[in-house]
Amino acid sequence: MADPQPVLDAAGVNALLRRAFPDAQPAAFPNVLEVAPGRVKVMAPYRDGLLRPGGVISGPTLMSLADTAAYALVLAHVGDQLMAVTSSLLMNFLRGAKPGDLYAEAEMLRLGRRNAVCDVRLWTEGPHRLAAQANVTYAIPA
Repeated sequence: MADPQPVLDAAGVNALLRRAFPDAQPAAFPNVLEVAPGRVKVMAPYRDGLLRPGGVISGPTLMSLADTAAYALVLAHVGDQLMAVTSSLLMNFLRGAKPGDLYAEAEMLRLGRRNAVCDVRLWTEGPHRLAAQANVTYAIPA
């Protein structure tokens, strides 16, 4: 089966996300860097306050970016469906995420009429040193 084709580019997805979350601070908000068939790449800028004791990026921060990347992936492929919602998020923490900009690459595993299943991989040091991996399912409104 071929990868689903996006209907929005990175700029279009970023515009939708900013419309959905108008109160988010632009300097701290994740940015969609790339959109490709069945994939997106997202970056959340590093800032003070993301670290947990031990000097690594906190789990809630990683989970938030995983969810945002999956949402961006769904929007890129279904368009203006801001009421799509997370129905499942399973997170696997693989190693501590060192301080730095946090990246996520999301891949569409299945895109149906009612739900989308995504694989999300997160890192700060490089995609060869994953900090976490998530499986995220989004419910798409009828």
